[in-house]
Amino acid sequence: MLTLYLKNGCDYCAKVQSKLKDLGLEWTEKNVATPGVYEELEKRGGERQEPYLVDESTGFEMYESDFICKYLERTYGGKKQG
Repeated sequence: MLTLYLKNGCDYCAKVQSKLKDLGLEWTEKNVATPGVYEELEKRGGERQEPYLVDESTGFEMYESDFICKYLERTYGGKKQG
């Protein structure tokens, strides 16, 4: 299961969302504007920065849109999840 921590209006977050869509992947979004989500994000990754991807199926968690997009391409390479 993929979870993306994001903020509305964030171009970097939109870049990751676009990559997820292009690869045909399913994911859950957690918006940092929701009460408690920034705190949850900070506990997971140590920073209040978005986007942040959690991939429960591989155990990887990461910041930085470019790294996330490269990871998704390398890991899922166009294969539909599921």
